[in-house]
Amino acid sequence: MSNYALFQMWGPYRQSLIKGHQFYVEQARKRVLLQFENMEEEADKAAEEWLEQSGDQFDPDRHDPSDFYEAANDVGIEFYQLLSDMRDQTRLSVIAGMFHEWEKKLRDWLVREILHWHRGEAVVAKVWSADFGKIADLLESFGWKIRSTDYFKTLDACRLVVNVYKHGAGKSLDDLKATYPKYLDNPLSGSGSPWAEKMLDYTNLKVSDDQFQAFSDAIVAFWRDVPESVVGSQLAKVPDWFEKAIASDRTIQK
Repeated sequence: MSNYALFQMWGPYRQSLIKGHQFYVEQARKRVLLQFENMEEEADKAAEEWLEQSGDQFDPDRHDPSDFYEAANDVGIEFYQLLSDMRDQTRLSVIAGMFHEWEKKLRDWLVREILHWHRGEAVVAKVWSADFGKIADLLESFGWKIRSTDYFKTLDACRLVVNVYKHGAGKSLDDLKATYPKYLDNPLSGSGSPWAEKMLDYTNLKVSDDQFQAFSDAIVAFWRDVPESVVGSQLAKVPDWFEKAIASDRTIQK
């Protein structure tokens, strides 16, 4: 099988993957995230509506008008903060959907390529259940030095962000703190406090619009970089988990 193509990325399929991803991001911005574009105006409107609704309670003999205006201002501030939190959570939800779709497309492509030259349930199950690092090991056996690329580091950060968004505290949060702390909003940053980083938890997770775009760009860069063809002679030693799964299938078939 030295000259047999074990993995192929068909040009039109590559383009369809990129186009589908870009469509998702574009439409998520237009149909979902764009709704948060005028938060300050909406907060001002909420304050004005509260003031109007509270007008019947105002008694000039007992109340100071400034108290009502101050209360209305507090309503506007609270409304803005709640809307801002909703925007941040919505953006994280969009990012999670984007990342999971990329992962599924990648694993699906790997499985379909493998099934051209190997039949068996063990290897299929392993490709679908292997963690991000193991899949990267398999891709590197193609001769593709993916871990040395900037987009891999961005995708790895995206993975951790999505895991922290879904699960809260845990190993992914610890790894995010240690490796990519810029995705944790630190209100004590620059204060010199020894507790500034230790106090960070999953509630500090925050991704800006520019960081969202960087995640999206990394996925596009990844799909563009997938080798067009990987023949048997190019394949280095595959990871142990993959080799064992192949061997397991062959033993069952005997």
